Amino acid sequence: DIIPQPLLDQYLSMTDPARAQTVDTEIAKHCAYSLPGVALTLGRQNWHCLKDTYETLASDVQWKVRRTLAFSIHELAVILGDQLTAADLVPIFNGFLKDLDEVRIGVLKHLYDFLKLLHADKRREYLYQLQEFVVTDNSRNWRFRYELAEQLILILELYNPNDVYDYLRHIALTLCSDKVSEVRWISFKLVVAILQKFYANNANALGLSFINELVVRFRHCSKWVGRQAFAFICQVGMFSLCFCVWLIW
Repeated sequence: DIIPQPLLDQYLSMTDPARAQTVDTEIAKHCAYSLPGVALTLGRQNWHCLKDTYETLASDVQWKVRRTLAFSIHELAVILGDQLTAADLVPIFNGFLKDLDEVRIGVLKHLYDFLKLLHADKRREYLYQLQEFVVTDNSRNWRFRYELAEQLILILELYNPNDVYDYLRHIALTLCSDKVSEVRWISFKLVVAILQKFYANNANALGLSFINELVVRFRHCSKWVGRQAFAFICQVGMFSLCFCVWLIW
């Protein structure tokens, strides 16, 4: 009753490999691009009509098709709700995390938007995988690491201070030593955001421990770039951070 059945059948047939050879070589990509809109029109109660097509597209041999889905999986999660997302989208999301960088960037750009839709226990499982984003197929792809730092600033609110200290702190310190200055600068903002997270949640011991680690690692670094990083972190954190550093110096 929502859309004519022949029209839906025509849309679903876009994943047929024969049509890619006779109609349009990028027809599967067009199908993937339109899928969130079709899902919104049909509603989550009719997701079963699209589920098989989505899974077919998610395993397409063309990385451009998978990339298109990766960029919109967070939008589809909003449409489907938490239960369908956990059952049908999380496995595909996990596959995208292990895909080519061209596909992984799609989930990375909207990582916060997707993780916030998951239940806390399911969301916590991804703490172990965030470190994998630091490694890329091409080490010169610095924008990938820049995007990771930006997303982590948002993701901080989704986890408790202990999880931030145990998992995200290590990633932040690694990014602060990146070879590319743009990555280092956004990472300094991440470090300050972590400190603000600790003190906002009265995790003062974690905050002081982290500050002490920053002093040892950067303030007393034998290389000038490390000492410069410490100065920039203080600059980003302004007086609050500088005062805390002064207390333990």
